[in-house]
Parts: sequence; structure tokens; C-alpha cells
Amino acid sequence: MAFNFGAPSGTSGTSAATAAPAGGFGGFGTTTTSTGSAFSFSAPTNTGSTGLLGGTQNKGFGFGTGFGTATGTGTGLGTGLGTGLGFGGFNTQPQQQQQTTLGGLFSQPAQAPAQSNQLINTASALSAPTLLGDERDAILAKWNQLQAFWGTGKGYFNNNIPPVEFTQENPFCRFKAVGYSCMPNNKDEDGLVVLVFNKKEADIRSQQQQLVESLHKVLGGNQTLTVNVEGIKTLPDDQTEVVIYVVERSPNGTSRRVPATTLYAHFEQANIKTQLQQLGVTLSMTRTELSPAQIKQLLQNPPAGVDPIIWEQAKVDNPDSEKLIPVPMVGFKELLRRLKVQDQMTKQHQTRLDIISEDISELQKNQTTTMAKIAQYKRKLMDLSHRTLQVLIRQEIQRKSGYAIQADEEQLRVQLDTIQGELNAPTQFKGRLNELMSQIRMQNHFGAVKSEERYYIDADLLREIKQHLKQQQEGLSHLISIIKDDLEDIKLVEHGLSETIHSRGAVFS
Repeated sequence: MAFNFGAPSGTSGTSAATAAPAGGFGGFGTTTTSTGSAFSFSAPTNTGSTGLLGGTQNKGFGFGTGFGTATGTGTGLGTGLGTGLGFGGFNTQPQQQQQTTLGGLFSQPAQAPAQSNQLINTASALSAPTLLGDERDAILAKWNQLQAFWGTGKGYFNNNIPPVEFTQENPFCRFKAVGYSCMPNNKDEDGLVVLVFNKKEADIRSQQQQLVESLHKVLGGNQTLTVNVEGIKTLPDDQTEVVIYVVERSPNGTSRRVPATTLYAHFEQANIKTQLQQLGVTLSMTRTELSPAQIKQLLQNPPAGVDPIIWEQAKVDNPDSEKLIPVPMVGFKELLRRLKVQDQMTKQHQTRLDIISEDISELQKNQTTTMAKIAQYKRKLMDLSHRTLQVLIRQEIQRKSGYAIQADEEQLRVQLDTIQGELNAPTQFKGRLNELMSQIRMQNHFGAVKSEERYYIDADLLREIKQHLKQQQEGLSHLISIIKDDLEDIKLVEHGLSETIHSRGAVFS
């Protein structure tokens, strides 16, 4: 066999039974290979075990577009469309300091003396620093609390102990919230792996064939392997998400997809990762669903710096626990990233709605055209039926020419005469039909006249017109009251002038 997708025989370290399970953890429990196969998707030598709570490579778990690993040492439970959020909730401590945070300032770690000292130093810096030995220590404590709330700076509390580094992951940082991300529902057998490129979507689509060939070369150029692109999606900051899967063809003609965890483990090898970075790949992750045990483990352990009470409330407020999982949002950068992702998704939804609207308009046009054609074909069918009936009548007349009228024909003639007499009666169907036809003509005539004068007013516009007229009415009422007051003042002035004139006349007289 030219290549191997599993743990080869004769491996050192862990056995083949500890191969990567189906799930969202890339390279979880991989084995150390020692065979000389031409091509292998096994994990690189001495990879160790990578998992949720710690590992030598510090690789996170892939939530498809929702969750992923962050570049660097910190891993992330990413939210949104796959850039990876390094919030330090899982696998942020070195392997020697794995712990289980119980929440709060005075948490009791499982096996982490250094972490315990860190918590004690943080408590001392926030509550009782002894740096200066006077009342200034109280001011320093308040300053340290302010830095802890902000999530940045250093907390000095003792001359003999280094200061405490305040980061946004500390439990006192206020710039935190909990959001929700969709969980992927793809199986490991689907083989879907997400590659995030630091390129625009237009560039990726224009060079899609070259990209597929380059990825095939990264996989060793084996002719039995075929790289396929599942989908391409635009991400914020001019990034593009490409979902791929690899199909393996066996010599007997059958084919299968390479499992996602196997393909991801191959991409995470040092030399392969360097080649992917040269192609512009900034992040790779698997798009596989989580097992119930993994989801339970994620929900039971609050991320670092998140209050367990808030985490429990977030689990209670989950609108759909079957499809969504709570994820922390730490700092303004993460909030901005989620906002960009939301704007991007809104634009995509709007684009899709525009396409659907255009399709609906086209379908409506097609429906109108089809209905017109159906009506035309009905009229044509009726015309052809009448012509066929006339042909049959003439044929029957020619066939019966020279023969006497038979009894059944005489009976039909009597029935036809009866029907004709009923139709021609003034008070029967023909009179009513003529009356209905005249009414229809009159309605069509008046309807055509009224249609020219008919108009409609939108409800909102009518409401605005009423409001405007009401304001005008109030203004006119106010103006009328002012005019009345002025008239009364004029009358009073005229009355005063008349009295003055009379008094002067009496004096002169």
C-alpha cells in the first residue's frame, strides 16, 4: 500500500487503539509513526496527545466556522466564522499546570501550585498590598482593582514579589459577555476541513483550480487522492474560508473520503503547515460535530476568567441547546470581530434574499405567461372541438343520407326542439342571458370610467396628512383667538378715545 490512513503496525508509544476518535479535536490521541510508507496521514513523530485540557502542541478543537484553534500558543473556542478566539478558556496553561478552575478569586485548583500562588498574589494586590506600608497602600489597592476591572496593567503589592499581570482573562475584568455559536453537524467521515486564507474571495475563486493543484501537491501528489472544494465563503478583514475534502480511490475501484481528523492531523505537521502558510493559509480546523461527552465537558468547565454563575446563567438562557453552545466574548476586539461577522452574514443573507426576490419575480412572469398560454390553448381546444363536431355532423349526415329517420333520432329531435323552445322563451334562459350580458356591458363601461378616476392613498401617508391638517387647524384656532383678543383691545382703545373726546367737548362748551 502506497500510503496509510491509520496507525501503522509497529508504532512506538501509544497503540493503534488510541487513534484519533471521531469528533472535533484535531490530532487527539494520535500515535507516533515509525514506518517508511510513501505517504501517510498519521501524526508526526513525538506529537504526544493533544486534547481539550492540554497538550504539547496546544491545538484546539474545530467547530467548523464557529470554533477553531487560534494561531500561537493560546487556543480558542472561536465564535463566528472561523478566525479562532484565543480567550484562554481551555488549554491555556502549560502541560505541567493543567487545572480545573472552580470559579471565583479563591478557586481551588486541581494540581496547580503556581496557579494557586497567582490567585493569592492577585488577592493580595487587590485587597491588601504591603508595598509602601502606609495609607498609600489603600490607594494602590484601588488602583489595582481599577486595572483588574479594565483587564490590563501590573499590580504591585510587595517589594519582594514580582507584580501581578492583569489580563482580560482575570476573573475581575468587566469587559466580558457570553454569546452563542452554532455547532457543526458534520460527521468525521464527511472529511470536511476548513482552511482560512488571507486572500479575498474573488482571488480564491479566480485561482480555484491552481489552489486545488497546490493542495494536491501538499498531499504528496498521489494520483489516488483527489482534492475537492465543498464551499467558499467570505470572512471579514479580506479573508476567505474554503471547505475541502479529499477522496481516496482504492485499486479495486471503490472510493471513500479521508476522515476529517486524519486530514487535519496531516495538515498540522510542521513541514506541511509551512507549505500551507506559503499558500496563504492562516488557520485550519476540522468541521465535525462534538460528541455528547465533549459537549458536557465544555459546559461543565467555565472558561478562564468567566464567573461560574454567569456561565450557568448562559447555559440556562441558551435558546437552542441542541444547536447552539455558549462561548465567552472577552474584550472589545472580540466584540468587534463578532460585529464584523454579523455584518458579513447580514450582507450574505441580504444578497441571498435579493436573489430569491429576483427568482420570485421571474417565476411570477413565467406564471403569467403560462396562464396566458393556457387560456390561449383552451380557446384553441374549444375551437378545434367545434370544428371536429361540425366534421362529425357532416359525416353523419352523409352517412345517413337516403335513410328514413329512425325512432331514436326522432326522440333526439324532439328533445332538441324542447330545449330550443325553452331557450327562446322570453322569461327563460335566453332572456336572462341577454339581461346578464347587458349588465356586464354596463359594468364594464362604468368600471372603465371609474378606473380612470380611482386613486389610492397609503395608510402611513393618510396618517401624515391627517396629522398635518390637525396641526393646521390648531394653528388657525390659535390665530383666531389672537385676532379676537386684538379686536377687544381695539374696541377698548376706541372706547377710551371716544370718552376723551366727549370730556374735551364738555370743557370747551
